[in-house]
Amino acid sequence: MVLHIPFDNSYAQLGSGFFTKQSPEPAIAPSLIAFNLPLADLLQVTGNDRAEMAEVFSGKQIPAGADPLAQAYAGHQFGNFNPQLGDGRALLLGEVLGRDGKRYDIQLKGSGRTPYSRQGDGKAWLGPVLREYVISEAMHALGVPTTRTLAAVATGETVWREGGLPGAVLTRVASSHLRVGTFQYFAARGETEALKKLTAYAIQRHYPQARGALELLRAVRDAQAGLIAAWMSVGFIHGVMNTDNCSISGETIDYGPCAFMDQYRADQVFSSIDRMGRYAFANQPKIAVWNLAQLATALIQQLDNPQEAVEEATAIIHAMPSLIEVEWLRLFRRKIGLETIATGDLELISDLLQVMSEGEADFTNIFRALAEGTAVEQFKDPTGFEAWQSRWMKRRQVEQNAEAIMQASNPVYIPRNHKIEEMIGTAVAGDFTLFERMGQVLQTPYVEQDGAEDLRRPPEPNEVVRATFCGT
Repeated sequence: MVLHIPFDNSYAQLGSGFFTKQSPEPAIAPSLIAFNLPLADLLQVTGNDRAEMAEVFSGKQIPAGADPLAQAYAGHQFGNFNPQLGDGRALLLGEVLGRDGKRYDIQLKGSGRTPYSRQGDGKAWLGPVLREYVISEAMHALGVPTTRTLAAVATGETVWREGGLPGAVLTRVASSHLRVGTFQYFAARGETEALKKLTAYAIQRHYPQARGALELLRAVRDAQAGLIAAWMSVGFIHGVMNTDNCSISGETIDYGPCAFMDQYRADQVFSSIDRMGRYAFANQPKIAVWNLAQLATALIQQLDNPQEAVEEATAIIHAMPSLIEVEWLRLFRRKIGLETIATGDLELISDLLQVMSEGEADFTNIFRALAEGTAVEQFKDPTGFEAWQSRWMKRRQVEQNAEAIMQASNPVYIPRNHKIEEMIGTAVAGDFTLFERMGQVLQTPYVEQDGAEDLRRPPEPNEVVRATFCGT
C-alpha cells in the first residue's frame, strides 16, 4: 500500500518570518528501524511499504502535501538569552488532523542542516533517536503529556561526533512545536505584529477558550503546572528546561539529557551540561515558573498598555507554585493509596521521601512495593521506614480502594537509564532485540509482565549512569 499522510498545514501560512522553507538532505541508504502503528492509525497515516516509509521518514522522499520548513525561535539556555536558535536539525513536514479531531505536527529530527544550524551538521546519530523513541512512548504510556515518535530510520551514513557513529532520523509528533522561545523570538526583535499573529494562532490551535494574551498565559501556566507535577510523580528529570524546550501545549519536548531516577535524591542531576544543578529534580517546579515569567515578558509587549498588564501577569505567575503543589500532592497521595484529603498529608509524603533519601531507596520500586506490601524489604535498614509505615497505615484506614489506587498510580517499569544505555550499545552493534523488547514492555508499564524482571531491576553499582548527554 502506498504511504499516505493526510497533510492539512496551517503553520506554513503564517509567513516567511516564522520559518525558512527547505527540503531535508536525502539519506544515502535509509532503512526502517521502527514504525509506530497505533500512532499512525491515530494520525490517519496509511501504508505498509517499508522501503517507501524509510525514504519518507528519513527525508529522502518528500511526501505529497508536505511543506517542509525549519521553525524560527529564540530561548534562554541555562539562563542566558540567545535571540536566534531555531530548528537546527529538524524540519516540520506538515500537520495532520487525527482521528480524535486534534491537530498534530509531523517533524523530522536529524534530516540535515538548516539556516539555524550554526556550526552543527543537522544530523542525528542512532543513540539519541532510539532513546527518544523509547522514552517518549514510555512517557505516553505512563500518562505524562508528551511528544511522541512515529518512526525511526537508519540513514546509512556516518555521523561524526567524538568519533564515527551510525546516522538516524526520528519522526516526532507533537500537538505543535510552539515554544516559549517562539514568542521570545519576535518579542526580542520588537516585531509586535508578528507577535500578535503568533498569539492568535496559538490561541486558536491550543486554547480557543482564551481571550487575549494574558488568558493564553494563564492557560499555558495551568498546562505546565500539571506537566511538572506529572514528571515528579514518576521520577523524571528533564535535564534541559531551557525556554526553547518549554512547549506551550504542556507536552514534554526534547528528550536529550533526560533520565529517570533510580535512588531517590531531591538534588539529582544527570545532564552532563548542567554543572550547577539548575535543572535538578527538585528545581523543576521553580524553573517552570521562571520559564513562564519569560513567556509573560514576551506576551505583554503586544498589548497597548503593557505596563498596565504587568500586575495581572505577575499574579498569574505567582499562582503557579501553589498550582504545581496542589497537583503534586494529588498525584503523590494516590501513589500512597489516598483519595481523601487530610491536613498532614504533605508532611506524610515528604517524610517518606526523606526516609527514601536516607535509605538510598529506589524511587520507582519503593512506591510499587507499597502497593504490593513488600516495601520494608527494599531497605537495608528498615527502621526509619517502619516508623513511617505505622503512621501511613493509620492514615489509610479511611480509604476503600488503596491497593487499586496504588497499582494504577505506580509503574512497575520505567525506561531505566542503564537499560537505555545497554539498548543503544546493542543497537549500534546491529542488534535491535532489546530496543524492541523495551518498547513492548513499556507499552503497559503498570502491569507486571512475565520475563521482564531485568527491566524492573535497579542498576548494579557498575551499571549506574551518572551523566546523560545531548544528542547534538
